[in-house]
Amino acid sequence: MMWTKEEILALLAKVMDPEIPVLSLLDLGVITDINITQENQVMVRMTPTFSGCPAMEYMRRSVEETLTEAGVQDFKVQMSFDKPWNTNKITANGRKALQAFGLAPPPVYQVVPDLDILEHIACPYCNSTNTILRTPFGPTLCRAMHYCNNCRQMFEQFKPL
Repeated sequence: MMWTKEEILALLAKVMDPEIPVLSLLDLGVITDINITQENQVMVRMTPTFSGCPAMEYMRRSVEETLTEAGVQDFKVQMSFDKPWNTNKITANGRKALQAFGLAPPPVYQVVPDLDILEHIACPYCNSTNTILRTPFGPTLCRAMHYCNNCRQMFEQFKPL
């Protein structure tokens, strides 16, 4: 069977992030390229969120298992740091999934972010921006902790990187 890029994308849309199970790796933006050679070899390139990400190998295995289960016989999954990942790569659907999960999505930015971009983040529960940054250090390296003064909820934000 000759595979198309659209078929591979449909398969990979089902591979979820291990830490945020409502977010696919495609919506997270870590699957950065799919090529299919004339010999029908599927090449998947992934860029991890950061080089020390503990879920990196798990994500690779999940992609490999998904391709194997679908009957893709010849494939290669390559981790690449050629073009660093950043939170602007999260899709609009991914941002909605983060908010529905209770994580404030990172803002889209045009310049290199600093800690000021973490202030007054919209609360994923009530959408108020009457929030404060409690600490830029959350349960994982990619999250910060905030507090909403309106609904009085603590919430995590997926930090802009």
